[in-house]
Amino acid sequence: MTPFEITTASVGEMSDLRKWAHDEGWNPGESDVLAFHSADPGGFFVGRLDGEPVASVSGVRYGADFGFIGLYIARPSVRGRGYGIQLWRTAMEHLAGRNIGLDGVVAQQDNYRKSGFRRAWTHVRYEGVPAAEPAPGDIAVVDGRSIPFARLAAYDRRFFPAARDAFLATWVGMPGHTSLAAVRDGELRGFAVMRPAQTCSRIGPLYAASPDIALALVRAMSAGAPQSVVALDVPDINSRAVELVERLGLSPTFECARMYTGPDPEVDTAGIYAPTTIELG
Repeated sequence: MTPFEITTASVGEMSDLRKWAHDEGWNPGESDVLAFHSADPGGFFVGRLDGEPVASVSGVRYGADFGFIGLYIARPSVRGRGYGIQLWRTAMEHLAGRNIGLDGVVAQQDNYRKSGFRRAWTHVRYEGVPAAEPAPGDIAVVDGRSIPFARLAAYDRRFFPAARDAFLATWVGMPGHTSLAAVRDGELRGFAVMRPAQTCSRIGPLYAASPDIALALVRAMSAGAPQSVVALDVPDINSRAVELVERLGLSPTFECARMYTGPDPEVDTAGIYAPTTIELG
């Protein structure tokens, strides 16, 4: 029998990770992992038993001092054998010396606390068909790809702890993704991406300077697929975001805790109506 071994994931194996995430009920976007890999090609790890992939974790490096853990999955047939914790240690070593974030499912939060993580807030997934509420008429919603990328990347940096240009460029331009920007009085005031997933469309990120701008972005995205179900992971510390999705008739279906090993990053949490993705931050 070949011993358990850990390697970095190949590009082809990223599709396996997406399938495993779907099996866990996380409803990943159909093309998420293609964009994920561009963020840190050396940050995705697969555990193999007799040469077959059976477990995974990602430990994505951003900049010099931030990292994010996700896709921490052991296949049901091998759980309880200690393979997951070996992968966990590999990811933590890859991110050593950084402030590390993750979005932890309820069942694992106590284990994450034992590893030095603490809760910052909770993401609640809201799903449903947005109510047809009219958006203000003074907001121009344009194709996000039409915004000069340097401007878009600088805007993203307000809401994320580090630059992530390679990932962001892929996320915005991925076929099947709808990227929209909101402009008011000539200023970039909001940005959102919607991508297809197996059970509904996922919206993330959704950044906005105010609820009416967030509403304009959601309405514009929904207009392209009326009566389609969407899902957003809403941070509970942004009460205006919670009020908006509840007003639009969306219902909570899932939750996880945003946790960090260090201090909360200095980002504009009031403008985050939904993060980009709970797998990569």
